[in-house]
Parts: sequence; C-alpha cells; structure tokens
Amino acid sequence: MDHSKHTPLRPEELTSANLEGANVYGPDDSHIGDVSHFHGTGPSAQVVVDVGGFLGIGAKPVALPVANLNFMRDESGNVHATTTMTKDQLTDLPEHRH
Repeated sequence: MDHSKHTPLRPEELTSANLEGANVYGPDDSHIGDVSHFHGTGPSAQVVVDVGGFLGIGAKPVALPVANLNFMRDESGNVHATTTMTKDQLTDLPEHRH
C-alpha cells in the first residue's frame, strides 16, 4: 500500500469517532492491529491498539502515545495508521487495562 498518497489527519481530527476501528500497519506494511479506543486529546492522547488475535479474539490491548502512530485517510476516506513499531514490539508492551 502506498501511504504517501494518503492524506494525514489534522490534529483536530484525532478523535474517538475517527480513530476507533482503524487498522494499524507496521513498518513492513503488514496489518498488526486495530485501534480499540482513544484516551485524551491532542498530542498527549493515548491510543489503545488490539494487537494479534483473530477477529478480536485473543488480541492484546496495548496503549501508545498518539505521536507513535501516523493517522491518515486513504483514497476512499478510510482512516488507518502506520507505525515504525513491529507487531512483536507492540506485543511486548504491558497489557492495557481499562
């Protein structure tokens, strides 16, 4: 997937409504998780990503600063994110507890 043609989200677009359910892609462009929820606002916000599992079963929720993800819209308007972290690096993070 060529993310260079996608439109980055503006800071005011970083909201639960826009981000929840977004696919997250790792450095090799593989799908590594999905945004399950979003805490806070602005640059200090936290994004909870469900990593691994299958159809949400067995996935591990981990929290990341929103700055660790690059959120964008594709040509169809679908929001997704890229990160420089690998699936293994995300899986190694402590589990996020609600």
